[in-house]
Amino acid sequence: MIQPRLALTPLAFAAFLLAAGHAAAQGAASTGAVSTSAAPAGAAPAGAAPAGAAPAGAAPADTAGPAIQTVVVTASADASAQGLPGDYAGGQVARGGRLGLLGNVDFMDAPFNTTNYTHALIQDQQARSVADVVQNDPSVRVARGFGNYQELYMIRGFAVNSDDLAYNGLYGLLPRQFVASELLERVEVFRGANSFVNGAAPGGGGIGGMINLLPKRAPNNPLNQFTLGVESGGQAYGAADIARRFGPDRRAGLRVNAVRRDGETAIDGEERELSVFAIGADYRGRGYRVSADAGYQNHKLGNARPSVTVAAGLPIIEAPDAASNWAQPWTVSKERDVFGTLRAEVDLPHGAVAWAALGARKGNESNILSSTTVTAIDGGANMTRFDNVRIDRVRTGELGARGELRTGAIRHGVSATVSAFHIASYNAYALGNFAGFATNIYRPVDVPAPANDFFTGGSLANPVLTQRSILSSAAIADTLSLAGDKVLLTLGLRHQRIRDAAYAYGSGAPTPDYDASANTPVAGLVYKPVQGVSLYANYIEALQKGTVALGFGAPLANQGQVFAPHTSRQKEIGVKVDAGKVGASAALFTTAQPLSYVANNTLGLFGEQRNRGLELSVFGLPARGLRLLGGATLLESQQRRTFGGLTDGREAIGVPEIQLNLGADWDVPGVQGLSLNARAVHTGSQFADAANLQKLPSWNRLDLGATWTTRVLERDLTLRARIDNVADKNYWASAGGYPNFGYLVAGAPRTVTVSGSIDF
Repeated sequence: MIQPRLALTPLAFAAFLLAAGHAAAQGAASTGAVSTSAAPAGAAPAGAAPAGAAPAGAAPADTAGPAIQTVVVTASADASAQGLPGDYAGGQVARGGRLGLLGNVDFMDAPFNTTNYTHALIQDQQARSVADVVQNDPSVRVARGFGNYQELYMIRGFAVNSDDLAYNGLYGLLPRQFVASELLERVEVFRGANSFVNGAAPGGGGIGGMINLLPKRAPNNPLNQFTLGVESGGQAYGAADIARRFGPDRRAGLRVNAVRRDGETAIDGEERELSVFAIGADYRGRGYRVSADAGYQNHKLGNARPSVTVAAGLPIIEAPDAASNWAQPWTVSKERDVFGTLRAEVDLPHGAVAWAALGARKGNESNILSSTTVTAIDGGANMTRFDNVRIDRVRTGELGARGELRTGAIRHGVSATVSAFHIASYNAYALGNFAGFATNIYRPVDVPAPANDFFTGGSLANPVLTQRSILSSAAIADTLSLAGDKVLLTLGLRHQRIRDAAYAYGSGAPTPDYDASANTPVAGLVYKPVQGVSLYANYIEALQKGTVALGFGAPLANQGQVFAPHTSRQKEIGVKVDAGKVGASAALFTTAQPLSYVANNTLGLFGEQRNRGLELSVFGLPARGLRLLGGATLLESQQRRTFGGLTDGREAIGVPEIQLNLGADWDVPGVQGLSLNARAVHTGSQFADAANLQKLPSWNRLDLGATWTTRVLERDLTLRARIDNVADKNYWASAGGYPNFGYLVAGAPRTVTVSGSIDF
């Protein structure tokens, strides 16, 4: 429930918590009543590496000697004493991942369901973006933003915008439409409500899950890797990945990535152009660690195939040929972003650590779009023109501390943090005549670009400030270890404040805003009855930033209205198994969120959407040379207490009843360095309208690939080939993503990708 603003600021609140915790630790040390140790509950000591990771560079035990031990880092060592969690058997997923203020937690110790995809998987599957990576996850399906090409991720049947991707724990720093995979060391998927973990997501997500992306770091050995490739349609690809460690004991590291993609895609006439440049640096000193990242991404789409809306009263028509394109040749989407982060961690007395992180991004978007509405079962459609520009300026940061203490037989891992996020968005738009022009998605018709002056909001050449959001929070958590670490109980609370203001397009005049706060608690329990088995349960809430009323085909009656934040609640129970080389999990959950949609040309909150489901996953190395990765998600969605009760009991838009993934990677016996891989994906039927009259059929897809690693002229050479959608199936891949809009996204055609990487 939203509460009045508190007088105690988040910064003062967290400072009080940290000071009190430090005083308690100091008092315990002097009286002997409480003992302290080096790491939070369930983690390795600060000076030791967790499984698969390396020492963090803490000072040697013998401080009298002048020698400093050599620092050993993993491929993504960051400003963290914990180090990067090691890979699980098979190397496709990691043993653990970042859980916000709790730090890196092993998957068997976490009271949540997570999967953390590794750089090896990203490379071997030749993933282009985050969307390509999460296609491996049975709880995730990829959709699009409304009227544009923004990647959008449906986790547990709820939308997570790419605005809400976290970069090393900080929101809003990466490009909001598309994030190139070459920037990433790992992709961490957290399933379920998560406002306590990292704070409220600035884009309004956080209900079904979140995705945290980890940057690359320089490994121990010098890296000089160059990759060239080509993709169906003539898309050419080139990338360089160069890293070095410098100085005494190689404590300083530098890693540079550069990427270029250019040419047509497998979709007829569609063009993609991508330029990426990123630098990651780190330094691991005696008692402190620092890392920094700076990046640039320029992404351009020309003649890109748009989404499709089927007019009310019509059934879902058959998907067109997967390679066909009904886009207008004058449409274009451009996005250019510059971003950077700085993170530091300092060792405190008694094994505690404190950290600070800062980040900023400037993003520029410019689009000429043409949405498509099918008006006849023969594929006849109407298209309109929509232009928009957007400039985002983002600043964000967090401060925190984490340590451990004992009270009798109970070990406490205590964490506290404060965070702040600020975004200012400058927008303008222009619409063509609402009547639009005719085409057919089976037999497209190109028309000259129509005028875009029928209805405008601001100046495209000079957009003004239209929205400002400030999110701040303070959180504290305690993980209690009981019964010889067989029971882990996590309790925590985050106080979140959201200030949101909107301004009129063109004039910049302010509209009604809000300033509200809420407390989002968490309770998580892990019980380990026997070695290799964890039973867990959690109660956690999600706080969503208020929806903004936007109409793109025509303005809404309450166009620009900003709604107050709202809370969603989740309950979950599950079991995890670690058999050494094979891991598995099963989870039952239920989550509800307020349902927002347009009624009587007004966007409002009408009732709620409740999703309940069962998640099953498996990963690891069940046999020598065979890696498995897959699972299933069964979902039941229901609309409740809707406007006038018109759709009570109906399923929500874009929520399949079943999602199946099964991936296998097999080392071919007798052929050194050769492995073959396959991935089968099944997505059940789903509805494109709230009344459940428009139903998309289920779809299946098979992807195949091969990787061969060898030596040529004393150099490591890796050749990769991949075929996505081997059978060239025609299908509607998703419906919806924006509240109450069931727009359809066509699945990509058969796409062949071939690349070669050589290490010098």
